[in-house]
Amino acid sequence: MQRYNKITEKNPREIVLLKAFPCVWGKCRFCDYTLDNSTDPKEIDSLNRDVLSHVTGELGVLEVINSGSCFELPKETLQKIKEIVQEKQIQRLFFESHWIYRNRLNEMRKFFQIPITFKIGVETFDYTFREDVLRKHADFQTAQEVAQYFDSPCLLVGIKGQTKEMIANDIRLLKQYFSLGTINVYTNNTTDIVRDEALIQWFLETYDWLKEDPTIEVLYENTDFGVGD
Repeated sequence: MQRYNKITEKNPREIVLLKAFPCVWGKCRFCDYTLDNSTDPKEIDSLNRDVLSHVTGELGVLEVINSGSCFELPKETLQKIKEIVQEKQIQRLFFESHWIYRNRLNEMRKFFQIPITFKIGVETFDYTFREDVLRKHADFQTAQEVAQYFDSPCLLVGIKGQTKEMIANDIRLLKQYFSLGTINVYTNNTTDIVRDEALIQWFLETYDWLKEDPTIEVLYENTDFGVGD
């Protein structure tokens, strides 16, 4: 499992994939990422300290991801991240959080005392598909609601049952209401959610211009950030 990398193209930053306690929701139908967690604080702390030891601070920005939300990282890990932020003079953090924690984001900002860009796995702004099919447990109705709390949505494209219109609308809303975003092209995993190859090919052709958009990162494989397995 690769857990440290440097992203040098769009939004240059170091990125670490840490281990955490189980996702507070953990029932998204498309996700088997929750297998990378633990209930053993000593195991988590030992692994995370090793991963964080690779951070140099050379890019001034650090993204921290885990199999859930940043609020599921142990307090010992959060304290270690804070020490590294101070020692390496890191100027900005990227964290990810589930919608459930939307009213707690300022706790992290207060703790770290530097700007934090908060990502959220929206997957789609289509309420019915997000809740009834993907079981995301994120009950917002509009992109504007998300933008009140989060800075950078992550969208998921290329799933059986999605439509071209749905994807086009998601990207339009992403560009309209947010300064940053990530689009993940779905990769088959151990769940029963399946790729739609024709839809993915349409997306790749229609939205090829996103490669040049400095505000949108497209992950064609779920390991394109250089971390994961």
